[in-house]
Amino acid sequence: EAHYDTVSAFIKSMRGSDPDAALYSLAVMLTAGEDIRFIARRIVICASEDVGNADPMALVIANSAAQAVMQIGLPEARIILAQAASYVACAPKSNAAYLGIDAAIRDVKEGDNAPVPHAMRNPSFRDAKKLGYGEGYKYPHDYPGGWVEQDYLPKEMEGSVYYSPKDIGYEARFKERLDYIRAQRNKARNKK
Repeated sequence: EAHYDTVSAFIKSMRGSDPDAALYSLAVMLTAGEDIRFIARRIVICASEDVGNADPMALVIANSAAQAVMQIGLPEARIILAQAASYVACAPKSNAAYLGIDAAIRDVKEGDNAPVPHAMRNPSFRDAKKLGYGEGYKYPHDYPGGWVEQDYLPKEMEGSVYYSPKDIGYEARFKERLDYIRAQRNKARNKK
């Protein structure tokens, strides 16, 4: 039971932006002989699930730490784990990507899995163009700002929003850009 309680405290400390508590839990796990690969995996998961795009470097650092602890081993791996855990604990937090994929999976499982629009289909196989695959696709890089209005989702899914970035850390930039793009998309749809 102590194993699961300590791991839970470790993750919750990183999620709760308390690097001191995270390092204490890490010390408890290391002293108890916990597998450093297990600890590293928990840091990687937290970096994606709890930090997400608020600080995309958290996942890079956590993943690098996971690889490094395998190359270095103990006792020095403790330093690598401490660096990654404290970074994740101090990083701004967002679970928007986590919530978004779960919502999209829920929709697909509930039957909202309409066919891919023809413009988005891969036209590279024989007879694909005869079937209209890829027809009407607009290459975004050919347009100002690298964006052009077109339907990427099936008609039945139009207007679905899965990724709602938070106004924190790096994700605030995503939110600003997506707010602009979604407003432009709504204007174009209202003209139709």
